[in-house]
Amino acid sequence: MNAELKRIFRPKALFIAICTVALGLSSGNVKAQDVAVGQATATVQAVLTVTSTSALAFGTVFQGVPTSIANSNANAGVFTITGQGLAGLAIFMQLPDYLSTATGDDRLVVAFSTTDASVDSTTNVNPAAFGVGWQNTNPHNFASATTMGGGGQAAIFLGGKVMPTVDQTAGAYTGDVILTVSYNGT
Repeated sequence: MNAELKRIFRPKALFIAICTVALGLSSGNVKAQDVAVGQATATVQAVLTVTSTSALAFGTVFQGVPTSIANSNANAGVFTITGQGLAGLAIFMQLPDYLSTATGDDRLVVAFSTTDASVDSTTNVNPAAFGVGWQNTNPHNFASATTMGGGGQAAIFLGGKVMPTVDQTAGAYTGDVILTVSYNGT
């Protein structure tokens, strides 16, 4: 073999020649190229606001005489909720087992039945004039189908029962009812 052929067929030179030919042939196979731009979108729901507007008020009670307040009574506890209309809500209510005096020296048993709450999904905040929603529901376990009213408002009405003993200490008693509300994504 002459020197010229040896130079052409060296492995490195051969590899470069094959790659050059392959690139030249493949460039004819490219037909067209296009680019599209899409979008990602999201809408953040209105902020939830929860307010305790009226305390569950048992009023004056007597030793040894249980006293009940219905969730439809004017003395029922009232919580208002504002937010995104028709949005699904997750509702959790932490209820006290007792009310206590300011000094904590005595306790008054308070109980909540499985029908002591109502959720009104209208703009109504009067428990005695229930609008639309879930009446006589369990305050320990609100329905997962609970939704905000179309106007972005709802109210929860809470009743309950106190059971003073026959020797209950006279005085004022209080206890905290804690309501937590969040959107549930429905």
